[in-house]
Amino acid sequence: MPPPLALLLCTIFVVFLLRLERKQGSSVSNSAWIPTIWFLYSSSKPLGVWLGRSGGGMEAGSPIDRAFLIGLLLCGLLILLKKKPNWFNPFGENYWALVLVGFMLISILWSDMPGISFKRWTRELIAFVMAFIILSENNPRQALQSILRRSIYILIPFSLVLSMYYPAYGVQYGRWSGERMWIGVTMQKNSLAGLCITSAFFLIWTLIRKWKGRDVPVNNYQTCVEVFLLFLTLWLLGGPQRSLFYAATSTASLAVGLIAMVGLSLIKKRGLSFGVYTLKIMAVLIIAYGAFTPFAGKLRFLDISSVLGRDATLTGRSIIWSTLLPFAMRRPLLGHGFGGFWTTEMRELSSSHAHNGYLELILDLGFVGLIFASMYLLSCCHKAHRYLTDDHDWGMLFIGYLVMILVHNIAEPSIQTFTSHLSAIILFFYFSSSKAVTSQ
Repeated sequence: MPPPLALLLCTIFVVFLLRLERKQGSSVSNSAWIPTIWFLYSSSKPLGVWLGRSGGGMEAGSPIDRAFLIGLLLCGLLILLKKKPNWFNPFGENYWALVLVGFMLISILWSDMPGISFKRWTRELIAFVMAFIILSENNPRQALQSILRRSIYILIPFSLVLSMYYPAYGVQYGRWSGERMWIGVTMQKNSLAGLCITSAFFLIWTLIRKWKGRDVPVNNYQTCVEVFLLFLTLWLLGGPQRSLFYAATSTASLAVGLIAMVGLSLIKKRGLSFGVYTLKIMAVLIIAYGAFTPFAGKLRFLDISSVLGRDATLTGRSIIWSTLLPFAMRRPLLGHGFGGFWTTEMRELSSSHAHNGYLELILDLGFVGLIFASMYLLSCCHKAHRYLTDDHDWGMLFIGYLVMILVHNIAEPSIQTFTSHLSAIILFFYFSSSKAVTSQ
């Protein structure tokens, strides 16, 4: 098929999907499109990359992206001011998220490049503004479902078209191996895999709800369309090699999330109880294991690397960790300051990132930041568990995403920022599970 025709058909398909979503999320206000646009932006390439004007390196940033984000921030603030929010409820209920982002701001004081660190921190502020907009909706959970559904309807089809027909945008080659990798609308292979597993998990959750009669499709063919989208998502996850373990970390994370979903369903079916402390202990164990792994240099106690088709070094991650650990131990308590560690020079020395979210946190915010992030994640566990009684499906979805991000960060980073695709989902869930902020 000629690439222009493929792009045209994809565009028509996406428009059709968005019309379906409009009927599904009819109760969601138009203001929810602002966090949707931000979420689409955070899940894909920066505008400067799309337009071929990425700026003067990672330190300077892209003027186009900077202007776009400032515009989104102003639009978001105007929406919140128009809705006249009552700030006290969300601040009280989302304490640990605010403590963590506040510590990120304070850490700029000891960053070696405070100006750049502050610019990077403003992106975190935008994420919180978007989360507050979702919370200000009459039905925050419905708004979040619409945002997730819109992102899947747009990003998955276009990722497939770019990967198969537009290699200049959708294909990347390994720096040392020369391996051909699909990246779709994202910046790298693992980012696309992260997008695929969150999309697949949501689609499976949605289809199960329809199958059980707890979610009525807007028309007779919506279910068929979402089954087709799930097929496209899994096809993308397999990469050009069509391998189940093409992106091993993401595949393992999705499997763990699905196991959690099945387990919670069986617990409810058999009338058993699942305590919040059990969930928190499981989260602490995964966090501790993930933080310990770079120091051990490989997976300890539960080494499944061979099962996932990887060697004991986890495709060179142990080498990257051994390079970065001395830098982490120079400032172990408070780190190098948020956004103050990674420079172009440092990326040339090791890699584009630490390939471990817990090590990324230690590098930026030290062990103090790791503790704050852990408390935030445990607070997420508390909120997710609360929904298992009131809205079991929603609580199951929240817990599944939580387990996925905790496991995913053992070999890939995302929890060191609120602006990555995975961490933005958790932040949105965290706020959408709070009391409404709109004044009556």
